[in-house]
Amino acid sequence: MPQLDIQISVEDERWGDEDTLLPVAERVLNASAGYLAREEGQPFPSHPVELSLVFTNDEDIRAINAEWRGKDKPTNVLSFPAYPIEPGDMTGPMLGDIVIARETVEREALDLEKTFDEHLTHLMVHGFLHLFGYDHIEKDEAEEMEALETRILATLGLSDPYAGQDPIV
Repeated sequence: MPQLDIQISVEDERWGDEDTLLPVAERVLNASAGYLAREEGQPFPSHPVELSLVFTNDEDIRAINAEWRGKDKPTNVLSFPAYPIEPGDMTGPMLGDIVIARETVEREALDLEKTFDEHLTHLMVHGFLHLFGYDHIEKDEAEEMEALETRILATLGLSDPYAGQDPIV
């Protein structure tokens, strides 16, 4: 079973405290890592692999999105791999960072008629897969990534978040 060392940073008090968020992150990300290792053959080192989760707001993620992606608008989740890897490559000692914006998660959950926790879980899985080189720029990549997200979410008791939608590209 892969070992993760999850570091949490709460930059917006509306998220609650680290002690509340860490068990959620551990459940979701450990399930994701376990699935990748077991079902996809994703190799992991024998030592714990570190990643950080930053829980922030629309204002901060907008600034990050503008600086790193040239998109001056808030988004739900951003992922920054520590090392460029492709799916199936061995990870380094640090996976990278996942940044999630509170207000966008809330808006999207309402629009999708999902609970906040369900949508947050989906975005954690989505961001985690980006750290392993999965992407959704091309249609075939989007189909692969979305199918993988759906299978991981099913292990967490959640339904297909993409049911009835075309792949996001």
